Amino acid sequence: MTIATINGIPLNYQVKGSGDLVVLIMGTGSPGRVWDLHQTPALIDAGYRVCTFDNRGIAPSGESVDGITMDDLVADTAGLIEHLGGGPARVVGTSMGARVAQELALSRPDLVHKAAFLAGHARMDYFQQTLTEGERALHDSGVELPAKYRAAVTAVMNLSPASLVDPHTARDWLDLFEFSGGRTSDGVRAQMEMDRSFDRRQAYRAITTPCLSIGFADDRMIPPYLSREVAESIPSARYYEIPDVGHYGYLEQPEVVNKVLLEFLAN
Repeated sequence: MTIATINGIPLNYQVKGSGDLVVLIMGTGSPGRVWDLHQTPALIDAGYRVCTFDNRGIAPSGESVDGITMDDLVADTAGLIEHLGGGPARVVGTSMGARVAQELALSRPDLVHKAAFLAGHARMDYFQQTLTEGERALHDSGVELPAKYRAAVTAVMNLSPASLVDPHTARDWLDLFEFSGGRTSDGVRAQMEMDRSFDRRQAYRAITTPCLSIGFADDRMIPPYLSREVAESIPSARYYEIPDVGHYGYLEQPEVVNKVLLEFLAN
């Protein structure tokens, strides 16, 4: 674990491997080490130097409980790239992290050689906005859901039905969600408070960096049509959709996701 002061806050990061820099940006509520399950090893094997980090809101990085904005997260990522020697770097983000990568490609093209977005989105539709409002209200109410029910809801919202057909696979995922869940931290609650009413489709027309938007066919959190919109908004982008995966597609079918990412980053 390495802590550096970036953009005025402590930022926890790690760098592994050698070669051209790839920066991986995680989504809401998750630490950077999630990438280490599948993506970090594949990128290192391909000859890259890989940086993962905990976004503000995720301890031991600064939790910023007084508020977090997308501009904060973009500035954190830009500052980290500069701290590591400057760009341009290859940047990959998922969900909220995809938005960070999109905005970084727009505002700091000097730092981004290529950018890939998993479950990227230029806007959120009514369902995502309502879901976020409900999640905030649940947290603030102090109600704690039974662990098994919370695990089941997490699975339904983040996995493809294809991952739950086999009873052994379903049991493994549900056990993982049951025992890894718990109270939402104040920092994650601050991430949840971020604006969900944005629409960046017009703004993204100014992005010139080569981009890849990857949609997950069974994603209920960020439906693939929203990821396709990102590619349609960015003149330099292309779209690729992976079947039989949900919001956690990079964990459900990591070999497929890694193959698509590595081909894009190399070419």
